[in-house]
Amino acid sequence: MVKGGSLGPAFAAVIVSLTERLALKASTITRVALMAAVTAVAAQLSIPLTPVPFTLQVLAVILSGLLLGPRYGALAQAVYILVGAVGVPVFAGFAGGLGHVLGPTGGYLISYPIAAAVAGLAAGTIARDSRRRALWIGFLWGCAGLAVIYILGATWLAVVSGLSPTEAIAAGILPFVIFDLIKVALADLVAVAAAPAIASSRA
Repeated sequence: MVKGGSLGPAFAAVIVSLTERLALKASTITRVALMAAVTAVAAQLSIPLTPVPFTLQVLAVILSGLLLGPRYGALAQAVYILVGAVGVPVFAGFAGGLGHVLGPTGGYLISYPIAAAVAGLAAGTIARDSRRRALWIGFLWGCAGLAVIYILGATWLAVVSGLSPTEAIAAGILPFVIFDLIKVALADLVAVAAAPAIASSRA
């Protein structure tokens, strides 16, 4: 288990290892690392509900895809999960460890790279099209990414916790829908505003 005091070096070591293997350029590495770190911070801005806490992670996950595109948005979230799985306390409530990934809320975590990749399908439009079209397309693909989080998260919650599908939906989806749609909209607005600065980093 990695203690909180060594969070920074451990986080950096995992990112460096992954990015060296993938031979990514420095600007891409920086953006991937930044979005992984943003997701870690968003996880700590939480309200401890049962069984699923309320956090700002959805905003960070969707933003990863919209800003970085499918490949690197997914990579940022994979880095985040890997860092947490090895014991760095980056999950909600400063938790970490493989047990957390395999626990009742693990489906939400596992869904993040896929959700970011889905949202990332709007990255090209956000970078090149008119603001109006970019906002609509970004929001729609962001909602598609949110649907991925809900489907995998609620399914995993039902299996691990022994809940019926209806109970899993009631506990793991319904209380969050309105707030999560707002998070998607905010991620969309930020991505469209930042598009001119990040367009050159997309592959």
